[in-house]
Amino acid sequence: MNRSSHWSSHRSSHFARQALFSLIFAGAAGASMQAHAGMGNLGSNYGIFPMDVASAQSLSMFNDQVSTTYYNPAFLAKDPRGELTAGAMHAEQKLQAKGADRNGDILSKTPSQHLVIGLKTDLSDLTRSGHPIYLGFIAGVDKFSRDLLAFKSETSESGQFLTYGRQPLFLIIGGGTKLWRGIDAGFATRTTLHSQAELTTRTDLAGNTQYEKLNVNAQPSIRSIASVNVDIGATLCPDNDCWATGLETAISFRTSSTSKTTVNANTVIPGLIPSSDPLNFTVSTLDSYQPSAYGLGIHYTMRHWRFGASVEQQNWSDLSAAFKGDTIKDQAQAKFDDILIPRLGAAHRISEHFTLVAGLAYQKSPLKSTRTQDVNYFDNDKYIAGLGVSAEFKRTYLFAHPVRFDLGYQYQMLKSRDFTISNTRPGNTNNGAVVEASGDVQVIAGSMTLKF
Repeated sequence: MNRSSHWSSHRSSHFARQALFSLIFAGAAGASMQAHAGMGNLGSNYGIFPMDVASAQSLSMFNDQVSTTYYNPAFLAKDPRGELTAGAMHAEQKLQAKGADRNGDILSKTPSQHLVIGLKTDLSDLTRSGHPIYLGFIAGVDKFSRDLLAFKSETSESGQFLTYGRQPLFLIIGGGTKLWRGIDAGFATRTTLHSQAELTTRTDLAGNTQYEKLNVNAQPSIRSIASVNVDIGATLCPDNDCWATGLETAISFRTSSTSKTTVNANTVIPGLIPSSDPLNFTVSTLDSYQPSAYGLGIHYTMRHWRFGASVEQQNWSDLSAAFKGDTIKDQAQAKFDDILIPRLGAAHRISEHFTLVAGLAYQKSPLKSTRTQDVNYFDNDKYIAGLGVSAEFKRTYLFAHPVRFDLGYQYQMLKSRDFTISNTRPGNTNNGAVVEASGDVQVIAGSMTLKF
């Protein structure tokens, strides 16, 4: 083959690939709405409702609101009242990556903005036994309901943060019931989507397509949450006060979950790629990974005070194996560690109507690698502090049932950490550059709750 024909063949092959890549991304857009997303989620990054935000999730396992469906579904049986809660949250992120080769330090300022609704009700009337069974349901959507299925998975030349960004639809349903004196059990499920797109077409070298066929399916992936809550005082001394009165503990377990998209595409180019041997391309990638987690919490209630402490083990090491099957991130060879997250919080009822809440937490980064080829992930240890107020009114002019308003604030400080940029793209000039990742996140959340 002479040089001219070789160049022509190479050019045709390049156009063929380029045309197919365009089709791939069109199919991926059909499979899921594209937006910034990360490996965290609403529940683990910030907290679901304002009191979770304000306590840095230290009191979430013992929250008398419906958000306990995610943290400790057994606690749904603690309060027999039904509940309807609607809330909103805004998280303002200032994520930085400083380096000698950079024109600006700010890497991301995209906020997370969630609308959340929760419902709790007693299902005991559905059975002849009359045994109380409490159902909890939570749904959250990002960008104030404009992003229902946020998903983005990509390599990055400048770097990207692991756990911050837009989050996909947050959907939890579960229940709790009493087993024995002071002992409750609960079970819940979290639902995510696994999308698959099949794209077949015929195209010319200019990218003009015909005879297209696109098929998109989205299947729910249902993962489990289980917990047991023990009111030690009610178990040991149900009729009289003793040293254990007001003391309770809980254990919980959440299985890992992911959002995933797979795109299979093939094309035929007449005169170049025959229908008997079409050009095939497959992209399979995950996002919004939530690790399996074990939680242990302890809670002590006094007349005007509540104190809570918890520790959670998140098993991020499983993500290392999951990335091996990710066609976008497999070359990163990212390594992750399991982490322990301690949390401590308190609530003080200052009057008949008002309660103050505060909490502290420390979260170590699960990302062990400081160099992740082409993907260039950043992640930091986090110091988390929260503060909030709750106001409950048993009688109002408008509502026949008690109404409650909550406001929570949370500040996250990211501890500075150095990473090495690793790029294999031809012509890249920042390969091997060292950057310092840091930043902070400010979160404010508000909600209104009807108890019935």
